[in-house]
Amino acid sequence: AQAIEWLRKHGKAKMETRASRDTEEGRLGLFVDKENGVAAMVELLCESASVASHEEFEALATDLAQQLATGPGAATAEELLAQNSPSKSGTLQEQFDDLNNRTREVFKLTRMERVEGACAAYRHHTGTAAVLLQVEGENEDLGKDICMHIVAMRPESLSPEDLDPAVVAKEREILIEAAKAEGKPENIAEKIVEGRIKSFFAENCLTEQPFVKDDSKTVGQAAADGGLKLVKMIHWQLGR
Repeated sequence: AQAIEWLRKHGKAKMETRASRDTEEGRLGLFVDKENGVAAMVELLCESASVASHEEFEALATDLAQQLATGPGAATAEELLAQNSPSKSGTLQEQFDDLNNRTREVFKLTRMERVEGACAAYRHHTGTAAVLLQVEGENEDLGKDICMHIVAMRPESLSPEDLDPAVVAKEREILIEAAKAEGKPENIAEKIVEGRIKSFFAENCLTEQPFVKDDSKTVGQAAADGGLKLVKMIHWQLGR
């Protein structure tokens, strides 16, 4: 027991000396508990692509997300790591430290998000982009398709109402000035701006984007037709 304690302390000291090194690789851990209506996503960073793609690193990211979703919750990385691992004996911190010491890389648990409610989800096969989409209604295939759309099209917000009003006001101001610079009278400029602001929403808001699976509809229309109400979107790309 003393030898194990010494190794753990020695490993901690080594980790602290490595802490300033860059962590630009990693993996997003994703877990959805459909039965209990909870889901979670975490971002776990490391130094190299080879470690990020290692099955034990993948398992650690998934275990962190699973415990965050199904456990008592956690406000900080430290709180989550102190909880028991869902797949191994001992805590998540022990699982984290063990793999960390064996790879000799810096690991950082940088983001965590837990959602209470039914969720659709998708993670790119590289583990570097993922989506949790809280929904009302049931249509698993459509929910996944919309999540894949989000990863591909990267909307800034769920709907126009979720955009920062200051950003929308600034865009409207720019469009009005552009229309006036084209020599349009003010009343005509206003109408032109309304059309262009719709294009702005189509670029930036999920519900207004043409659906990649059927571009005759917006995502909002496709969701409504499929019996889904889109409640909340969490879209992460690794390191961003």
